[in-house]
Amino acid sequence: MPPRIILASGSQIRQTLLRNAGVPFQPMPVKIDEAALRDGLLAQGAKPVAIADQLAEQKARSAATRQPDAIVIGCDQVLDFDGELLSKARDRDEQRAILDRLNGQSHRLLSAVVIYEAGQPVWRHVGKVELHMRQSSDVFMESYITRNWPGIAEAVGGYKLEEEGVRLFHRVEGDYFTVLGLPLLDLLAYLSQKGLIPG
Repeated sequence: MPPRIILASGSQIRQTLLRNAGVPFQPMPVKIDEAALRDGLLAQGAKPVAIADQLAEQKARSAATRQPDAIVIGCDQVLDFDGELLSKARDRDEQRAILDRLNGQSHRLLSAVVIYEAGQPVWRHVGKVELHMRQSSDVFMESYITRNWPGIAEAVGGYKLEEEGVRLFHRVEGDYFTVLGLPLLDLLAYLSQKGLIPG
C-alpha cells in the first residue's frame, strides 16, 4: 500500500487542484515565519527562485517532522518583479500601490514544490510563468480592488487568474496551474513515476 500523501498547505486552490486530479491526500497547514526566512535569504543575496524553493522546503520539513512516514508536499509561490520580491498586501492601500507598480508591466510567478520522504527532501521543482499586465485605468483598478478585496489579499500580486484577476492581463506565458500556485503537471509526473498514484 502506498504511503499517505500530505499537503503541507492550507491553500484551498492547491487542495482543489490535487483533489480534482484524483490524488489522495491529507491537508496539513503548517506555520513557519515566512517573513523572517524571506528577509534572511534576501539579506544573503538569494535570488527569487531560491527563496521560493526554500520556503516550500521549510513547509515540507515542518510537516515531515510530525509525519515522518508520509510523503509530504510543500509549496510556495513568490512574485519576481525585475528581481525584486513583492509580497502580499497588508491592506487596500498597499494593494493599490502594488497593482500600480505592476500595471502595464511584466513579472514572473515562481511556484515551488518540494517533496519530503522519510524526513528527507527527495524531489523539488520550481515552475516559472511570465505574466504581462495590460494598462488598466485608475478607475478600473480602484473598482477591481473594491469588488475583490479582501479575497485578493490571499494572492501575491493581488489577483487570482481563475477569477476577475484574469482581466488585468493581455498575455500569460507558461503553465496555468503554476499561476495558481502549484506546478501540477510536473508533480503528477513524479508521483506517477514513483508509483505513488496510478499512472
